[in-house]
Amino acid sequence: MSNNTGSGQSTSAEQQAKQQSDEFSENMIKVAEQSQRLVNDFLQQQAKDSGKIDTDPLNIGSAFMELTAKMLADPEKLAEAQMTLWQDYMQLWQNAAQGMLGQASEPVIAPEKGDKRFRAEDWQSNQIFDFIKQSYLLTSRWVHNTVHDVDGLSAEDAQKVDFYTRQFTDAMAPTNFVATNPEVLRETIESKGENLVRGLQNMLDDMERGKGKLAIKMTDPDAFTVGENIAVSPGKVVWQSELIQLIQYEPSTAQVHKRPLLIVPPWINKFYILDLKPQNSFIKWAVEQGLTVFVISWVNPDQRLADKSFDDYMTEGIYAAMDGIKAACGEDEVNIIGYCLGGTLTGATLAHMAAHDDDRIKSATFFTSLVDFTVPGELAIFIDDEQLGQLEEKMQEQGGILDGASMATTFNLLRSNDLIWSFVINNYLMGKDPFPFDLLYWNSDSTRMPGVMHSFYLRNMYQKNLLSQPGGIEMCGTPIDLRDVKIPVHIISTNEDHIAPWKGTYVATQLYSGETTFTLAGSGHIAGIVNPPTAQKYGYWSNPENPADPDDWFAGATQSEGSWWPQWGKWIARQSGSKVKARTPGSKDAPVLEDAPGSYVKVRSDDG
Repeated sequence: MSNNTGSGQSTSAEQQAKQQSDEFSENMIKVAEQSQRLVNDFLQQQAKDSGKIDTDPLNIGSAFMELTAKMLADPEKLAEAQMTLWQDYMQLWQNAAQGMLGQASEPVIAPEKGDKRFRAEDWQSNQIFDFIKQSYLLTSRWVHNTVHDVDGLSAEDAQKVDFYTRQFTDAMAPTNFVATNPEVLRETIESKGENLVRGLQNMLDDMERGKGKLAIKMTDPDAFTVGENIAVSPGKVVWQSELIQLIQYEPSTAQVHKRPLLIVPPWINKFYILDLKPQNSFIKWAVEQGLTVFVISWVNPDQRLADKSFDDYMTEGIYAAMDGIKAACGEDEVNIIGYCLGGTLTGATLAHMAAHDDDRIKSATFFTSLVDFTVPGELAIFIDDEQLGQLEEKMQEQGGILDGASMATTFNLLRSNDLIWSFVINNYLMGKDPFPFDLLYWNSDSTRMPGVMHSFYLRNMYQKNLLSQPGGIEMCGTPIDLRDVKIPVHIISTNEDHIAPWKGTYVATQLYSGETTFTLAGSGHIAGIVNPPTAQKYGYWSNPENPADPDDWFAGATQSEGSWWPQWGKWIARQSGSKVKARTPGSKDAPVLEDAPGSYVKVRSDDG
């Protein structure tokens, strides 16, 4: 009886193992079939695009050739770097051997603070994966240091080489491969490879959605609807031009400050980053401070607007919005906020107004905005003559418009681990659907750009840095000078900004002639700005003095906990005049056109 039971159990276990093996094999066959389809689709797309493909679209070949020449010219330095790497590996091998024998040892290298790739416990507890992790980190550090320490490269080539070297090392991280990622391996075994089947289907869906290009899905696009569960602050569209809808928000206090506030967001993205949801809505918070808030919602332009210029964004944007505010609530005088590119336009507009003795704007706040491009950040990598020429040619082919996907790809590259590789792992290797996240929905809701405006902006500001020069550029035929701006200015920047580095934005404190306040918030370009007081995060630095050197400013700055919003709220209240009865949106001269957030913001670049 006992022997028969044991035999039955053995047979059952063998059958179960065979069934699992068969399921795994079937899934691997599916993976192979889907992979073949994916490759075929890719090759067909390449065949369609043959003749259009630039073998070096980012113009990095010459920079790396120059790097190689400089490295070979100093073989002693290269040999020294290789010896350092060898010594690090010897120590790593020794530590690994000690670990196998149960002896504890300090790691040779650890991930940098904030590196989320190696958070899984296996990267620390499993000797093999700990070795893989440290091996990658050592090699990555060696590559970066070797490239960074090469003498004789131009500043532009050095920055380009550093950036694309990081792109390469990020791509080669062991977390990005099935065999070297413990979480993916575990999921593959437990799901019998079903994760890889789902992941390939996700990739195929993204390829189809991107029309032959990989358009990685960052969030569930069906989880959010603009005007329903994001961008829900109550208000009305009260003014409209070809380029903007002007939204006036409903008051939430019985009285408001007399002088209204106009927010000028960037048109590279959509305005609702400042109104994602009630808990973190800057717009809602500003209304609660007793401010009459107006926001520009930029159009998502198509070929009909391809010839719109930077001048047009001033006249049909900011100037039109001020006309709308006058019509809606009878006020000539306004305070203004410019965010990122919206701040660059605001600075140019203030200088244009100063040249014409137009004093309707009484104070200006800048969120992470460059007006001097001496320190332009890593975006400068994409703005040499060759790449700009290719970009302008591409815009011409697209009817004078830069498609939203191109802009999104550029910005995603600046934070590739967070905005590219984390989704490759989640969507394609783990086979999971992306998590619904309002910020990433906004990030994926890209906008198009008129070619005329975009080319002017990149060439005259990013490339030539003419906006900061007296008379360097003309707006509507008028030479402008930022030094003529004499109104109170408050500049808000963030200390981890990869788009508008804070030391670059700080230069503006030396340009404007009025009382200028500089505040440095914690975190980055978005999170540092969208940081409500209830979150109690990041903190900020302030200093009543503005020395010429930003490092001197920081050395003398005082750090405060929490959000910068309340501190700025006190400043803007002083600029906003006495209290009057709260105003409902619209008037006889500015009739309500539709409910906020309006129709312009709902036009997606991927529609159609």
